[in-house]
Amino acid sequence: MLITGFPAGVLQCNCYVLAERPGTDAVIVDPGQRVMGPLRRILDENRLTPAAVLLTHGHIDHMWSAQKVSDTYGCPTYIHPEDRFMLKDPIHGVGPRLAQLMTGAFFREPKEVVELDRDGDKIDLGGVTVNVDHTPGHTRGSVVFRVAQASKTDADVVFTGDTLFERAVGRTDLFGGSGRDLLTSILDKLLVLDDDTVVLPGHGNATTIGAERRGNPFLEGLSR
Repeated sequence: MLITGFPAGVLQCNCYVLAERPGTDAVIVDPGQRVMGPLRRILDENRLTPAAVLLTHGHIDHMWSAQKVSDTYGCPTYIHPEDRFMLKDPIHGVGPRLAQLMTGAFFREPKEVVELDRDGDKIDLGGVTVNVDHTPGHTRGSVVFRVAQASKTDADVVFTGDTLFERAVGRTDLFGGSGRDLLTSILDKLLVLDDDTVVLPGHGNATTIGAERRGNPFLEGLSR
């Protein structure tokens, strides 16, 4: 399986590209600010065709370029219904017009939006099966995406957005945030995964479930 990515924009949100192999369809996870240039290079170098945009949640640093990527390549954007409103209002409480003045960008929904409204659902995208788990806490509509590797020798992967980071967890002081929900989501949906599962977070370095189970100070007392 081909998995690559890069930190995008001022807020350095990790944008990931996932495909079965070079020359196939690809899935784009969390296309943030200024992704088009590096994204095109990855797609061209690996002869990839975008089949979907997946959003772990609706915050501006994760969805900034979702509409442009989705509409440029004619593929749908997937987002949880609780966060769908942020496709047009990514700085909630500020309003679309003021957000436009602050960011210099006008946000609107992609032409095709698919709501991730079934917890535990599986979606087949470009030869890759993605498992979707609803993980409220950072936002009400936060989700994580799990991908099982075809080879038993390779570790499974989970894209955690801003739910779980290396030695940290997502903030809960923004609209829709809940510290209790966040820790419950991590306990019920992430700490049940195998220790060698690779965690690809929305910001910062990759880690593993086992490393976070043992060394994340925010998860003390939560390990199953």
